Amino acid sequence: MSITVTIFYTGKDNNAEKFAKEMIKSGIVQKIKNEEGNLGYNYYISLEDPNTILLLDSWKDQKALDAHHASPMMEDIMNLRNKYDLSMKAERYITDEEGFSDNDKKFIKN
Repeated sequence: MSITVTIFYTGKDNNAEKFAKEMIKSGIVQKIKNEEGNLGYNYYISLEDPNTILLLDSWKDQKALDAHHASPMMEDIMNLRNKYDLSMKAERYITDEEGFSDNDKKFIKN
């Protein structure tokens, strides 16, 4: 079972994009990607709302996610989030162990 957390960061004056770029430039993103159990940590720009950035944050299991949340990096992330005055909307998804159904697979192009 893997866990993916989606976080929509929103702020004024492209602050969400500035936040994501500083997360990358400061090395925090690479440190997170190097944490045990991290499966992915990537930012995406919204084509519909230039003031919103999407983060896809994936982890092997709850234990890995809990370890990440207990790491000192979380304070750095919160400080940057406050610096750019961002609001957040978070959603959590757990991988379906059965995977895609045969019906779903008809719509997926490899």
